[in-house]
Amino acid sequence: MTITHEDELDGLKEIGRIVANTMHRMAREMEPGMTTRELDDIGRRLLDLEGAVSAPEAIYDFPGATCISVNEEIAHGIPGERVIRAGDLVNIDKSASKNGFFADTGATFRAGSVKPSLERLCKDGKRAMEIGIRQVGSDRPLSGIGKAVGKFASDRGYTLIRNLASHGVGRSLHEEPGEIATWPTPSDKRRMNKGLVLTVEPFLSTGGLWATEHEDEWTLYSEPAAPVVQYEHTVVATDRGPMVLTLPG
Repeated sequence: MTITHEDELDGLKEIGRIVANTMHRMAREMEPGMTTRELDDIGRRLLDLEGAVSAPEAIYDFPGATCISVNEEIAHGIPGERVIRAGDLVNIDKSASKNGFFADTGATFRAGSVKPSLERLCKDGKRAMEIGIRQVGSDRPLSGIGKAVGKFASDRGYTLIRNLASHGVGRSLHEEPGEIATWPTPSDKRRMNKGLVLTVEPFLSTGGLWATEHEDEWTLYSEPAAPVVQYEHTVVATDRGPMVLTLPG
């Protein structure tokens, strides 16, 4: 989506606030002993209170209101009977729509204390996203996101999952530009037009390179097997740089 009117920006800001508040509220209420379905129920109730609709459920018939991925599950985890345990990494990927506008956000949260290596991975995963966001702006190259994130990752000995990309968003969950790499792609000559709405969501890992699908046809795992974290915001490209829409407030 490309924003052309102020009311479009207002609609995106509203749903951006809703998904951000929902994700962070879920994270605050998450605790060891809770199932991922119970955590999903919290998110569903919050969306209902705001008059918003789960995007993956409505568009793709995903079996849950939120993608919740634990430890070896790196994306698209189905809420169910899995119990969250102390020391787990839990990724909450929350996307929703209201009044025809969509926003998408996500983050990896710790269930209590985690190993120092995972704590460092989480902090660096968030930094990788922030570095990618700083490359967003009118008439800037889309490949600048992956170039900057890729340098950060390689300088610190990390890898990036190479088949899970950022994407356009706004009037649907996934729009053109359909795949925006968060790893270096020198051949990509596309540029961001003013008002372009997109996600920035690198998947940072200590060795994983690809996402592979589970037999449930939804849950994704790292190949080779390794810890992975993901942090995501919905962002608008403006003349002054990035405008982040998915902030709590």
